[in-house]
Amino acid sequence: MTSAPQESLASQEPPVPDILSPGFAADPYGAYRIMRESAPLIRHEAMNSYIVSRYEDVERVFKDKAGEFTTDNYDWQIEPVHGRTILQLSGREHAVRRALVAPAFRGTDLQEKFLPVIERNARELIDTFRHTGGADLVDAFATRLPVLVIADMLGLDKADHGRFHGWYTTVIAFLGNLAGDPDVAAAGERTRQEFAAYMIPVIQQRRAAPGDDLLSALCAAEVDGVRMSDEDIKAFCSLLLAAGGETTDKAIASIFANLLTHPEQLAAVQEDRGLIDRAFAETLRFTPPVHMIMRQAATDVELGGGLVPAGSTVTCLIGSANRDASRYRDPDRFDIFRTDLTSTTAFSAAADHLAFALGRHFCVGALLARAEVETGVNQLLDAMPGVRLADGFTPAEQGVFTRGPRSLPVRFTPVAG
Repeated sequence: MTSAPQESLASQEPPVPDILSPGFAADPYGAYRIMRESAPLIRHEAMNSYIVSRYEDVERVFKDKAGEFTTDNYDWQIEPVHGRTILQLSGREHAVRRALVAPAFRGTDLQEKFLPVIERNARELIDTFRHTGGADLVDAFATRLPVLVIADMLGLDKADHGRFHGWYTTVIAFLGNLAGDPDVAAAGERTRQEFAAYMIPVIQQRRAAPGDDLLSALCAAEVDGVRMSDEDIKAFCSLLLAAGGETTDKAIASIFANLLTHPEQLAAVQEDRGLIDRAFAETLRFTPPVHMIMRQAATDVELGGGLVPAGSTVTCLIGSANRDASRYRDPDRFDIFRTDLTSTTAFSAAADHLAFALGRHFCVGALLARAEVETGVNQLLDAMPGVRLADGFTPAEQGVFTRGPRSLPVRFTPVAG
């Protein structure tokens, strides 16, 4: 790994940890601090990418007001596993496709159609452990809820939950395959074929006999005379499953890990559930589910004190930008009451954290994630009075591209359903 041309890593103290190293995976936040302070632009040879870590640089790339950055990197980064998705589109093509899918994730559809789906699935999961006095919140709830909700939304068979979870886990491994492991790449490409073989017949059935579900709505949606093809819909469903599953499950696990390790803030949320939005927004800043998103430079760009040549991939470190002391006071402290993070805009394109990206590719599912987290946290707190970490357990994050607790065993006072 080498730094921007004008800097020498050999002269820096301490050295910048390699993003692919075990040390980085163990504690990326310490590495992020070093990067922001001494190497805000790094050329990483093995990843064939420039890495930026400061808030102002990541924000600039995402907002892209000058048209300097594209999502052309997704041609090789995600198309092999999803097919061509909305993330790769620009201009009118992107605007039309987004207009086709966005209504399902906001306003009336979200409130009337999908909130009951979220509430029912959360309740059914909690019913399996509410009487026991203990559970692993990752295994018993967080990894399950988003996949079940998406399957229900699309009108798919929830009995296939295991297959969906396996597919999106493999896809996320592909997206995070920064070291280029050929076995991980091959598994991701197999998943694309398996998912297409599963979904295309379902899409064709839904076109012939529509139901009251999101998949039927996508089949029928039309904007300016444009409708989505079977391949368009399959790719969007694949993207929804991976992006909506992996990120939301880590968000749910992380919000509880953060609250359980800050008991006074947990007590405040238990007392006033209106604080859940604040707790979620601060979790997205403090321990975001996705730590890096890539873009591609359309032209030569001055960025982070150096030059990024046209056509280069730029890796934006969200996990670092969200801990930048130039943007947030005492950034390494979890504080749901901080005044420099606006919870009222935290789930919109006006967010001042970067966990959902910004600009025209702001996460279309942000409000769905908010609804899942808010519902899940509320129901869990109701079902788990006196909730606390299992004796002797300290939550630990895992992952580099996406990151969150692998397990979260808790104890609580059992209550009747």
